[in-house]
Amino acid sequence: MKKREFLRNTCIVGAGLAFSPLLAFHKQDQKGHENFLGADLDMPFTLPALGYETKALEPAIDALTMQIHHDKHHAAYVEKLNISLNGKAYRGSLDLETICLLVLEEDAAIRNNAGGHYNHSMLWKWMKPGGAKVPTSNLAQAINDAFTNYDEFRMQFIEAALSRFGSGWAWLSVDSDKKLFISSTPNQDNPLMKNLVKKTGTPILGIDLWEHAYYLHYQNKRSDYFNAFMNIINWDEVKLLYVNALKN
Repeated sequence: MKKREFLRNTCIVGAGLAFSPLLAFHKQDQKGHENFLGADLDMPFTLPALGYETKALEPAIDALTMQIHHDKHHAAYVEKLNISLNGKAYRGSLDLETICLLVLEEDAAIRNNAGGHYNHSMLWKWMKPGGAKVPTSNLAQAINDAFTNYDEFRMQFIEAALSRFGSGWAWLSVDSDKKLFISSTPNQDNPLMKNLVKKTGTPILGIDLWEHAYYLHYQNKRSDYFNAFMNIINWDEVKLLYVNALKN
């Protein structure tokens, strides 16, 4: 192993230990999220199930798009992530969130595929057939505090998506001051990647801006896709992530 790579891997392992509360949280929570994190931290990551039929989100997202998106695109990120982790000193000891937290710009394969796996694993949870149309309780209040009201949040969130040139994601996240903010990132980056993005935080909602997420049904009408997405958000999951972000 080259000296530079050895030092980098050693630093990552050391940094991973500094995140031991985060690791402990995920180990305790694995019964509910084992597919997301990988059935065992000592084993390769695995593709999570959708949790609903591919046609369940129609007419907002068609069955064929969901099938290709999940079974082909997401599966490819998982496969390539496992390959890119081969030979890494920290393979099997860090969960997916921690890998995103620590990834470096030079680790392009890990950056792209860990991001792709994390982002899509969360995306399936962020969508729900027949879910609530608007957030409730403390999350609704936090959105009002940050954006005046839900309609203003919706407008800003869609604008963040529309203004992202090319592929990427738009996010609603919680920052270190426990405040909500909207951002967008290119490719498969996300707000967890503190070494790579300007504004960091804990994502509680994201929308996939890649063409494979919508093109079969919406073609170039991205705004129609974004508006349809807003009607299938699983606000119960978003609220749960918000509450967890406040605790950490």
